[in-house]
Amino acid sequence: MSLTIADVEHVASLARLGLSDDELERMREQLSSILEHIAVLQEIDTDRIPPTAQVNALSNVLRDDDVRPSLTQERVLANAPQSRDGFLEVRAVMGEAEGGGA
Repeated sequence: MSLTIADVEHVASLARLGLSDDELERMREQLSSILEHIAVLQEIDTDRIPPTAQVNALSNVLRDDDVRPSLTQERVLANAPQSRDGFLEVRAVMGEAEGGGA
């Protein structure tokens, strides 16, 4: 399948990309090549393959979710450089915090 420059311009606008004329032509060639490869893959007969087939047998690799005691609030705050009213206190990431905080 060969794409037109108009097709590439449409995809670029959807992706909010500004492309030069050289980039548009290069993307047209590359995207057309990708679509040709996909067309070849679509010709493969997959009727006898179940939709959920996997190459490897999958198993749950996560650990058991066992309930364990956690640290107390006081112990956590004892390790914090700054705390206030039972919470960790950090510097504002986006500008100054209201009230002139740290």
